[in-house]
Amino acid sequence: MTDFPQLPSSFLWGVSTAAFQIEGSTTADGRGPSVWDTFTAIPGVIRDGHTAEDACDHYRRWEEDVSLMAELGLTGYRFSIAWPRIQPYGKGEVNAKGLAFYDRLVDGLLARGIEPVPTLFHWDLPQALEDEGGWLQRDTAHRFGEYAAIVGDALGDRVTSWITLNEPFVHMAWGYALGVHAPGRLLLLDALPVAHHQLLGHGLAAAALRERGATQIMVSNNCTPVRPASDSAADRAAADAYDTLHNRLFNDPLLLGRYPDLSAYGTDLDGVVKDGDLALISAPLDALGVNYYNPTEIVAPAADLGLPFEESRIEGVPRTAFDWPVVPDGLRELLAGLRARYGDALPPLYITENGCSSADEVVGGRVHDPERIAYLDGHLRAIAAAIGEGADVRGYFAWTLLDNFEWAEGYHQRFGLVHVDHETQARTPKASFAWYRDLITAHRAP
Repeated sequence: MTDFPQLPSSFLWGVSTAAFQIEGSTTADGRGPSVWDTFTAIPGVIRDGHTAEDACDHYRRWEEDVSLMAELGLTGYRFSIAWPRIQPYGKGEVNAKGLAFYDRLVDGLLARGIEPVPTLFHWDLPQALEDEGGWLQRDTAHRFGEYAAIVGDALGDRVTSWITLNEPFVHMAWGYALGVHAPGRLLLLDALPVAHHQLLGHGLAAAALRERGATQIMVSNNCTPVRPASDSAADRAAADAYDTLHNRLFNDPLLLGRYPDLSAYGTDLDGVVKDGDLALISAPLDALGVNYYNPTEIVAPAADLGLPFEESRIEGVPRTAFDWPVVPDGLRELLAGLRARYGDALPPLYITENGCSSADEVVGGRVHDPERIAYLDGHLRAIAAAIGEGADVRGYFAWTLLDNFEWAEGYHQRFGLVHVDHETQARTPKASFAWYRDLITAHRAP
């Protein structure tokens, strides 16, 4: 680690997880069904019919997992709270047993010197709210604000850093527009109200958390540097349209108090946005969470596909087991682009997800994953370079601690620093676990 650039002494070292992907115990202690429980029960939508009924059994094995975090030397842990555990029907009665689980988890983290950083919504909307229209309905934003107040009352005496939403673009696009994630709706551009209602929910939740003592509130946006496949006017226009939808639709309202021009899509949000909404959404953030996996290359569509862009394959770079391109410098490029676009409106940044899947196997009690080590090393060096260029990056949360339920891929994609045998639930730290531990140790040493 002697050649690794030194990151700030106050840098937060963490990992990220999501409730539905690791907790299991989907009907335990009064938990209600989420849209993902309903979606995974549909034949054919999840690879090989996998379900998250057991996932990583974190609901029962959380103490073992916190011990692994302590062994890593983490100073922060980003996890999500399952709304259906707190309010099984998305509103009304509070499930005390569900709250008690997160109460124990927070205390366990603090006892190990690990800062809890909860995310309130990581895609597992209570099914009862989806039955009433889900995020297409403005009322869901208000229910989200009420849920935030409940969780804030329960944990706000010990938790000061919060993330309201995880990747609202992905939830809108994959869940409501394209139908490949829960709730499985295929609405294309008619899904756009989902963007505004999630952001309105953020504004309401942030206000509720502020009232309960929160000192740091973030949104974790999935951001990507967008590149035209050529310098042609058509490709540049297509790339701009994609950048508007993926990045600016969710960052501009938060940081600038306005939506970007959506004329490339022949639509707008004028009928959805009400007076006062944008003021609520753009109340100052303490930080912005950035989830980064790869850049996106865009070409003009070859035919009328209903969208003004088409994604192109980035060639000449390594690829993960998920077939995603590995471009560490894309993270530096992204951070520089955010600074250029938002200037003084950009708050401090945390990389709240970054990681790769690889075909990991336990051989002789060990897991050798050099691809993941190279991935983490490259991206952390890119962060160091970005800081050297002036980016205010305060921390890094690797995705993810455990091999988990990877949404529509089931258990086929392994992103974890810890290998999980999904039949026995045995945990085996990988070589990347030791690498990350040693890097943290080198940075935390006096």
